Amino acid sequence: MCAKAPRTGGAEKALDGKAGGWLMAEEESRLGAGQGTGAALGREDDGVSTAPVQGPDAVGHLRLLLRPLVRICVAVMGVVALLAAGASIWAWTVSAGHIEIAGEGSGDGAAARAPVAIVLGAAVHADGQPSPWLAHRLDAAAELYTSGRVEAILVSGDNRRAGYDEPTVMRSYLLSRGIPEQAIALDYAGFDTYDTCVRARRIFGIERALLVTQDFHEPRAVAICRSVGLDVDGVGDSRAHSDRIGWTVSWVRERAAAIKAVVDVVSRRDPTLGRQETSVKEAVAWTREHRR
Repeated sequence: MCAKAPRTGGAEKALDGKAGGWLMAEEESRLGAGQGTGAALGREDDGVSTAPVQGPDAVGHLRLLLRPLVRICVAVMGVVALLAAGASIWAWTVSAGHIEIAGEGSGDGAAARAPVAIVLGAAVHADGQPSPWLAHRLDAAAELYTSGRVEAILVSGDNRRAGYDEPTVMRSYLLSRGIPEQAIALDYAGFDTYDTCVRARRIFGIERALLVTQDFHEPRAVAICRSVGLDVDGVGDSRAHSDRIGWTVSWVRERAAAIKAVVDVVSRRDPTLGRQETSVKEAVAWTREHRR
């Protein structure tokens, strides 16, 4: 048998040195990988995040896109508000001193009179009945006739669609209130306030009239009629105030409608005209002949 040669101390030290080197290299490699992972994933030192900063998110991009649009909208709204204010001032100025509230008189003790009352049309229901606000206008006109302040009533409204006929509904309502049919004239092409005023002057030959509508509508309506050469005083019905929401919405709408009124008056556009009508003159003559 051959005996194993004993391991010398030098060889053991060499082996231990190599093993230690391998362990140190492996530890350094592991630490380096950990540092790389930490850099990639981010870690917190003393409560401060080292995660990589991302770029602007979708909300930020949306804000950048909307900012100029918001500025444009604000500018447009500002211009519209200025135009509406100016147009409303024009309407109030032109109509000043020419409006009374139905049932209250003119305020100076002298009730305005005219040969004819013009009733501006409004919505009618599918059952052939006038809407409440239109009924109020017609009631005011009927009172003007029965009290002797006018001698005829011209109802002006929309009849451009099949099955929708404001003037005919308005006449039927007046008949139910005891107004003679011979004292009522119809304007089937009063599509808006400007059209009614121009047609009253140029088609029906009216020079002087009382204009009946809601009180919030009177300044614009009177201003339009007087601006196109029709001498009118407004008789406004105030019962719409009981419908606070509807009245408020309509009052705000009037501010925008005043802009259109100025454009119509300045442009002098021609509404639907047609042939000359004598129905108002005939109605006035009939009343003068039969009224006692």
